[in-house]
Parts: sequence; C-alpha cells; structure tokens
Amino acid sequence: MSQAERRALITGASSGIGRATAIAFAQAGIHLALVSRTQSKLDAVAEEVAGYGVKVQVYPVDLAQVSQVRDQVAKIAAEFDPIDILINNAGMGYTNALLDTTLSDWQRVLDLNLTSVFQCIQGILPGMRQRQRGTIINVASIAGQQVFPDWGAYCVSKFGLVALSKTLAAEERTHGIRVVILSPGSVNTPIWDTETVQADFDRSRMLTPETVAQSILYTALLPEQAVVEELTLMPNAGTF
Repeated sequence: MSQAERRALITGASSGIGRATAIAFAQAGIHLALVSRTQSKLDAVAEEVAGYGVKVQVYPVDLAQVSQVRDQVAKIAAEFDPIDILINNAGMGYTNALLDTTLSDWQRVLDLNLTSVFQCIQGILPGMRQRQRGTIINVASIAGQQVFPDWGAYCVSKFGLVALSKTLAAEERTHGIRVVILSPGSVNTPIWDTETVQADFDRSRMLTPETVAQSILYTALLPEQAVVEELTLMPNAGTF
C-alpha cells in the first residue's frame, strides 16, 4: 500500500501533540480520522490540514465515557475503513499527593489515560487482524518509566499504559500488527494550563508538540517488517 493510501485515527487531535501529529501526517499524505471532545476545535484542525489534499473526517467523542468508546470507535473504523494506524494520544494530567487524591479523581485519570485506550484498541483491532497489518502507537510518558512525587495517579496510568502496550505487542505480533510505545518527557502543550495540574516549570525548555509528532510519524512510516517498540524522547535540558 502506498503512503498516500494510508489512513490514521488520532485521539486528542484538537490540540497539542494530537494536532501536531495530524498536521505532520497530512503533510506525509496520510488520510485522517480525528477524534476529540469538541467539534469546533476538531473542525479548526480539519480546516488546517485539508490544504494538504488528504481526506479528513472529524468525530467528536468523549473518551472519558469509557463504556461507549469501543462501539463509537468501531463505528468510526467501519466508516473510515481501513484504518492502518491508530494513535492513542488523548489523556489528562493530574497532580496531587496520593493521600489527597480522591477516588473519583483517581478513577477519572485511569479511565481517560488507560481504560479509554484499551477500548479504542478493541474498537480498531478486529479490522487490523482481518487485514493482518496495522500500527498502534500509544503516547505514554517518561512518567510511565519513573515516578514523580505528587503525580501518583498519572504515573500509575502511564505505567499501566506501558504494560498494556507490551502485552498487546506480544499478542498481536503474529497477526502482523505493530505496537509502539512513545514516551516523551515534558512537552509544551495545553496540559499545563488545565485545572487538574499544579506545576511551575519552564515551558520554553520542554519538547515541542511538533518534535513529538515527527517521532510518531517516523515510527509509523518504518517498513512493515520493522518496529520501534519503545521510544523515549527527552528534552535536551532534562526531564522537567
């Protein structure tokens, strides 16, 4: 299959890494199914990438509603068939000491950062298995490799995502499906402006979403017989 015929589904596509990845993929001629909560933001990204001559469809889905995600993604897969590349990028940041983390906050972080990814995978996987090909790229974090105080729930969600990815890779290798874990250090995205994150870092020293997007594109475009199983991308200045 030529590059121009590839199709990707990107979650969290309306801002940050997801938006930058949509632009990078469109520039490479990859058709796009863009998923995020807000229709207007998705429309803005779609308009931005349409100039590259690729097919773009937007799908407003609230991935936090985990019981509905598998069916919603399966419908997208049927409509935008075939999806060759799945980018699980949507997620939330959260800071709090474990002692002060409420059960509802804990559940919210795990639902979005881990369980919704599991459900997106279940929605996409049957088609990939049928075709005996596909690439699933899960955007984890350096917080899936080392822990940081006051980031407990977030770290647990990202460590879980790494385990999910490794298990998936082991199960799907024989079906021709590649699984990539991309773990960036701190990236200058709107996550730092959200109400659930209290952190004061020098954002000018962080990775840019565009740099992360180029790494995602690189792993997606490797020849099918090769896979980058894990890629840790760090800012030159250090973790944070």
